[in-house]
Amino acid sequence: MRRTLSVSLTILLATTACAESEIAQRQSEVAEIGSLVMPFDLERSTHVFEKTEFGGVQIVSSDDGDQAQIRLIRSHLAEEASRFARGDFHDPEMIHGEDMAGLHALVTGHDRLSITYSDVHLGGEIRYSSEDGALIEAIHAWFEAQVRDHGDHAQAHR
Repeated sequence: MRRTLSVSLTILLATTACAESEIAQRQSEVAEIGSLVMPFDLERSTHVFEKTEFGGVQIVSSDDGDQAQIRLIRSHLAEEASRFARGDFHDPEMIHGEDMAGLHALVTGHDRLSITYSDVHLGGEIRYSSEDGALIEAIHAWFEAQVRDHGDHAQAHR
């Protein structure tokens, strides 16, 4: 019995270490590709993804208050919001992959989404809202995937 428990624990620890290594590798790849798509410094900014009843809010802010960073964040997010409103989610697909959770539903359902950009203190925000329950679920799944993929560069806010 003790041997079986020891073997089971060893397998569990090895599996956990492998999963953590895969997550770290994925986050590193996302950061590398993200740096090609996002003009601001990921190491000096934070993405916050807040789920709401009707969708969610994505906020990107400068960690150090650098005005050049803030301008880059705002410009990028304003452009992304405009693209997303037209159903163009090419940038997130390029960073996270075409099978990213929620992405397909957002692309095909963009005409039932309200997507707006606003400046906020130290950065910008994109608000996503819909009255379509499936699209709200897609936004939430998309947010969860972003938080998972961006690791230390992102956080969920509930």
